[in-house]
Amino acid sequence: MSAVPRAGGLRAAVLPGAVAGVAGGLVFGAAMAMLGTLPTVASIVRADSPYTGFAVHLVIAVVLGIGFAALVSRQRARAGELLFWGLAYGAFWWFLGPQTLLPLLRGLPVAWDLAGARALVPSLIGHLCYGTAVALVLVLLSGSRDRVRSGLRPTVLLRGAAAGLLAGSVVGGLGVMAGASPGPLPLAGLPLGLGYPLLFSAEREGAGPAIVRGAAYGFLCWIAAELTLPPLLRDGVLDWSHTAAAAAAGRLPGYILLGALTSALFTLLGALAAGLFTDDVRLARTEAPGARGLRATGHGILAGLAGGLVFTGVMVAAGALPTVARLVGGQSAAVGLLVHLVIAQIVGVSYAVLFRRRGFDLASGLGWGVSYGFVWWVLGGLTLLPVLLGGEPRWSAAGMAAAFPRWWATWRTGRRSAWSTTRWRPARTRGGSRGTRRRRRGWPPGRSRPSAPPRPCGPSPRSWR
Repeated sequence: MSAVPRAGGLRAAVLPGAVAGVAGGLVFGAAMAMLGTLPTVASIVRADSPYTGFAVHLVIAVVLGIGFAALVSRQRARAGELLFWGLAYGAFWWFLGPQTLLPLLRGLPVAWDLAGARALVPSLIGHLCYGTAVALVLVLLSGSRDRVRSGLRPTVLLRGAAAGLLAGSVVGGLGVMAGASPGPLPLAGLPLGLGYPLLFSAEREGAGPAIVRGAAYGFLCWIAAELTLPPLLRDGVLDWSHTAAAAAAGRLPGYILLGALTSALFTLLGALAAGLFTDDVRLARTEAPGARGLRATGHGILAGLAGGLVFTGVMVAAGALPTVARLVGGQSAAVGLLVHLVIAQIVGVSYAVLFRRRGFDLASGLGWGVSYGFVWWVLGGLTLLPVLLGGEPRWSAAGMAAAFPRWWATWRTGRRSAWSTTRWRPARTRGGSRGTRRRRRGWPPGRSRPSAPPRPCGPSPRSWR
């Protein structure tokens, strides 16, 4: 179900977008008042009063809220998808607003350097909270509330609790291996698992999109549990500074993996329950078992090879091939190149299998590929690679900074794999399966397209009144 009614297009999106923009603006505005940044916003209209800055901020928030509602009004975005796109929308406007437009309006150069980005970390967190609030209000204003109620079913909550507890145990163990205190990570699995079906659809979905959305969910939990609630409860202030973010950065990979693993386990348990206890002939396969998986595997091998070749240039420039060769006991760059290409094909195959029939076009495929590349950077470059080499996970600000070139290359690999798998798929299947296309158009699976009702004979319906 669409989060914003599609009927009426832009006009139907104005009112819910404005209401959502006001709600998001109030959340972000309260944070800006505590951080003391409202006079900076007031400087847009050549003023320095915080009240003027708050008024200008609310006007901007309403306009951006309407813009977001208009963007999603033509998409059948579910609650979880809307939350994901709200985060992306907030990050986009952080770059376009405080880093670009605001300095230009104040007669200053753009803040595109590392020092400027560090100074604007509080603004980034505020924009992410704004996008999240706008998305949640749009969900509440739409018919997606029944999906929230479906997440309150005891069986769904039990599945979420089990997934969160198991994920918390695994990630907590990795945190201990990282040489850092896991903090609230093991215990955070239970509330995170219980909250997942409330924000995301409790219906069946693909494992790939669930992993990406779970990673975004874990990032939000990191902001709430590490940067927001502790200083608020302890001192009554917000501390979204670069210093506080750097101090809590060591637990960010843990939260991302916790969210991704919770969503993957939640989806797996749901698929097992559906396979064991669902008796619906509409779910019967019309293909030979494994046929679609074999095609996806073939596409993934080729896509992973293409992405790995793109990745090779960065690996050579960073001098990382000998390090990769140590995974099989080698030291030369040639051995590292072979191991690297094998790993790239594994990533490509996993993407093709997990995201098959999810990239409806090139744009959506690239979006999933970029997000999946980020998840693999956290799982591979920061966690698995140092552990397999006999070290500890690089869950620290210094470790993430050292692995940043590998993140850029992994991002390009995911983007290339997504482009390749989308391009090689036949055009008639890029819109999903036949049943998926029928559901998107409002037809139940297994039935033909409804024909127009027959015209009544005799007097017109108006004459019957």
